[in-house]
Amino acid sequence: MGFLHLFIVNKAGGLILHRPLGRAAPKIGTNEWLRIGSTFHSLHAIAAEAGPVKLPGNKNSSGADDGIEEIEGGGVVLKCLQTRTGIKFVLTAEPGTADLDSVLREIYVLYSDCALKDPFYELEMPIRCELFTNAVDNLIERIEPGGLKTR
Repeated sequence: MGFLHLFIVNKAGGLILHRPLGRAAPKIGTNEWLRIGSTFHSLHAIAAEAGPVKLPGNKNSSGADDGIEEIEGGGVVLKCLQTRTGIKFVLTAEPGTADLDSVLREIYVLYSDCALKDPFYELEMPIRCELFTNAVDNLIERIEPGGLKTR
């Protein structure tokens, strides 16, 4: 059990960060990540419109638009946290990995504290904030000791 990847998609569907989080994370090229990010954004939007049950105001519990929150498939769990501003934080992990919701919320707090407070960071642009990536690495290391050592 462990974390595999983190990717963050902006409200327009552009990938602004992708990061392997563990030893078992498959190696995926940048072009494939761009495709994964935009495809997930599109599927999220379709799911929000095509879902048979609409939440009040088409909003989820965190006030963001309704859509995909979790997908579980053959050997992988994908968990999504969409913010009120439309940014999607997506975490993939092996089945049985605990606390995906709380880890996503902590990553969102780190994004708010590190990336958004960086005077050189522009919204909707790729995240190139070393403080943020180090904070995510430390969070994952704290939760899953030994997870990042062989990246």
